[in-house]
Amino acid sequence: MFTCVSSDLNLNDVELFRRAAIGDHNSLHELHRRYSGILLATAFRVLNNAKDAEEVVQEAFVQIWEKASIYDVRRGKPLTWAMTLTRNKAIDRLRRVQRRNRLHDEIEQEAHIWDRIVENDSSDEASAHETNAIVRSAVIELSDDQRRAIELAFFSGLTQQEIARKLDQPLGTVKARIRRGMMKLRQIIGPKLCMGVVPR
Repeated sequence: MFTCVSSDLNLNDVELFRRAAIGDHNSLHELHRRYSGILLATAFRVLNNAKDAEEVVQEAFVQIWEKASIYDVRRGKPLTWAMTLTRNKAIDRLRRVQRRNRLHDEIEQEAHIWDRIVENDSSDEASAHETNAIVRSAVIELSDDQRRAIELAFFSGLTQQEIARKLDQPLGTVKARIRRGMMKLRQIIGPKLCMGVVPR
């Protein structure tokens, strides 16, 4: 946590920015004392999450420290500049969260469709074997990365986290491979199975 430094209490915000630009930590401490509350409120209004808002404010102060030298007083007051920077960072984080949520929902939907495919006509042994053959044939047409992820997820029963560790790949990469692989499987399998099994 930053601490207040009395020698900077009487400086205006522009001068604090100028001093921070040349590496004066005390000036950054004073800016944090003056701005942290309003920047936290700015981030929270966008994110509606206290923890995320706090992290965004910390990121904003790091950027203020790194970019204080490019601040131009003609473009507005320092506080306005800092609030804009914080709001933009909060919006970026919100978009990342929304993208992750959409990807998660899409993967869950694809997994549900997969379950319906492999369980199709399970009471009919001949039909089940035929469906299995179609699925196996379609999997072969995937790229190596997609096929490996699909096989581990649906044939070996591993979780996405387990697949990421096994393949030594980021979790997001594994999720994307499964998602793209499932989309391609739907395109391949769709024409071969009845409309009720693979929705379009």
